[in-house]
Amino acid sequence: MSKQLLLGDEAIAQAALDAGLSGVYAYPGTPSTEITEYIQMAPITTEQNIHNRWCANEKTAMEAALGMSFVGKRALVCMKHVGMNVAADCFVNSAITGVKGGLIVIAADDPSMHSSQNEQDSRFYGDFSLIPMYEPSNQQEAYDMVYNGFEFSEKTGEPILMRMVTRLAHSRSGVERKEQKPQNSISFSEDPRQFILLPGNARKRYKVLLARQDEFIKASEESPYNKYIDGPNKKLGIVACGIGYNYLMENYPEGCEYPVLKIGQYPLPKKQLLQLVESCDEILVLEDGQPFVEKHLKGYLGIGIKVKGRLDGTLSQDGELNPDSVARAVGKENKSEFGVPSVVEMRPPALCEGCGHRDMYITLTEVLKEEYPSHKVFSDIGCYTLGANAPFNAINSCVDMGASITMAKGAADGGLHPSVAVIGDSTFTHSGMTGLLDCVNENANVVIVISDNETTAMTGGQDSAGTGRIESICIGLGVDPAHIRVVVPLKKNHEEMRQIIREEIEYNGVSVIIPRRECIQTLARKKRSK
Repeated sequence: MSKQLLLGDEAIAQAALDAGLSGVYAYPGTPSTEITEYIQMAPITTEQNIHNRWCANEKTAMEAALGMSFVGKRALVCMKHVGMNVAADCFVNSAITGVKGGLIVIAADDPSMHSSQNEQDSRFYGDFSLIPMYEPSNQQEAYDMVYNGFEFSEKTGEPILMRMVTRLAHSRSGVERKEQKPQNSISFSEDPRQFILLPGNARKRYKVLLARQDEFIKASEESPYNKYIDGPNKKLGIVACGIGYNYLMENYPEGCEYPVLKIGQYPLPKKQLLQLVESCDEILVLEDGQPFVEKHLKGYLGIGIKVKGRLDGTLSQDGELNPDSVARAVGKENKSEFGVPSVVEMRPPALCEGCGHRDMYITLTEVLKEEYPSHKVFSDIGCYTLGANAPFNAINSCVDMGASITMAKGAADGGLHPSVAVIGDSTFTHSGMTGLLDCVNENANVVIVISDNETTAMTGGQDSAGTGRIESICIGLGVDPAHIRVVVPLKKNHEEMRQIIREEIEYNGVSVIIPRRECIQTLARKKRSK
């Protein structure tokens, strides 16, 4: 088959299409977004009616994919690492139900927090759920793991978690494609109660999952993605996970002097680990993310061998691995050729010129600072989070998707007035609606600003689930229509916005203000395409 130059994300998408995919389910989030976008743009998606619409959030994506698996078809779920927290309810339980059609869950982690609130490592979710996991070291492996992973999922009867990291997701390499497979036909489980997790049945299925752990370990021991590579110098043995193996090889282009165990499939291959441990004086673990393997080794070896990595300070506990940090860890001279000059300053991202969020923040901050010195503004995840920076300095929190509304409610419950929430339209339909229902049920004294730019702007302008429906949703949840105020955030409407904000702050109850103006970037793209 042809060889293509693909991002890691694109390699995953192409592999899924080549493997007979019937549907991709996702909510956009860097660094996973390009997987779904690639599938959406592929001609075969339209030709074969492959599901490719964005979901309201990661939980609905995971549940819909499990439904597609229920009817025997192959489904892909894509999200960034914090999305795993949203999908976790269904994800963890899907390990107990098992699957019918192959199901692969892509968790794209973001070490160094390039565009995230934390550095959490999704491998802990796979370990917690007791299912097999993949972690590719390059784009070709990402392709191969997905292409073969659907069959592996169907063979084991379990979903497969595949963990990516930002540098691999967003870098390119040549990828050799395999033959195109047809989609599965509809079929159902031989066990009519497989997906019914009533306690009596769930207990039985959990015992089955536990009993299969040795089988999963054996599969890892026999996996082509886990390789033991011997070396003459036994003073150190190296466990290199995923992209960490690439960084190691950049320092040893002629081959590493130390024995290396390359890890690409989990659970950890015990046979090869013991071989490494028995051969070497010390172990160094190279893993991009948290000390997942390092903790496992220290916990289950228990034989006094020294294990080095992030926990003992050999590598930093935060941030990404890179060839230079790996060089220092193995005792090589750091020969970095491209240092950052001291005159180069970091340039934090900023709201686009002409963005509606700007006019919203200018007016909101003006009113609050002039007239309500005790105010606090609880914000959310999206472009508007940049209101935390100068010149706005407008928000006091950013925690997780949807938290703006519920935190504002909690603060109001504690006596704060005014208590203001700022949330975007896509984030509102992702995780804000239930918080608004809590506010309505208790008639909380809050002002909720749904800054509607009619798209999921932060991740590139994907469709927003709430476009054209925000007012209807708010009314349906019980907000008094008289206190759902829509305004166009432009300088010419500045005084109108000021007056609306004042009136709704003075109202003792739930107020929703909707500043609505299309994202300046999506508007520009539409004009260019005409």
